[in-house]
Amino acid sequence: MAVIEARDVTYRYVNKYQTVDALRGVNCKFEEGRMYALIGKSGSGKSTLLSLMAGLMVPTTGEILYMGKSTNKLNLTRYRRENAAVIYQSFRLFPLLTVSENVTYPMELRGFKGKKAREKAAELIEKVGLPETVLKRYPSMLSGGEQQRVAVARAMSMDTKLLLADEPTGNLDTENGQRIIELLAKLAHEDGYCVVVVTHDLEIAARADTTYRIRDGVLYEETNKPSEE
Repeated sequence: MAVIEARDVTYRYVNKYQTVDALRGVNCKFEEGRMYALIGKSGSGKSTLLSLMAGLMVPTTGEILYMGKSTNKLNLTRYRRENAAVIYQSFRLFPLLTVSENVTYPMELRGFKGKKAREKAAELIEKVGLPETVLKRYPSMLSGGEQQRVAVARAMSMDTKLLLADEPTGNLDTENGQRIIELLAKLAHEDGYCVVVVTHDLEIAARADTTYRIRDGVLYEETNKPSEE
């Protein structure tokens, strides 16, 4: 079973000035242990598809299925809190919370608090390649690359296999961008995450196991990298 799937998805933005069909009959599946890239020009619909998978809205028609269940029928607040881990281009760390507090925040929303949560945060910080000393620091004391790694650790703390990334290398230099790409690929291939990345970065597309190209709301091409097995 796919972790998440778009089935005949359309999405229409409507205001008093215009109507925009952002997605038109999109079908695609995303499985554990693979990294996916969604690529396309600005306005192509790729960010809309990611927003639907993140539970920020529901399709106009069609369905987004998470573990076989339609998000149309789920409590979206709970879904966002427990199942859809999103990594943003702008990091979106809480500036007045320490690194440890940022990483434990999703755990606390699920009632997982105290010493065990802090110990889990330390494990995740180590897993993303940062020293334990960063735990007591604030985001402003970290480089952009370090902040993005903290954001990845925070996403992992949600204890879900679905990681959605919106231009995760967009605010990083080349070296730090490559490190984030390597980290996301490692999480998919070694830890079994389903990693979906919206990106303009062709290096991410090159590393992805599957690349979906979107143009004018239509998913028109799927490229699969041959298995190494």
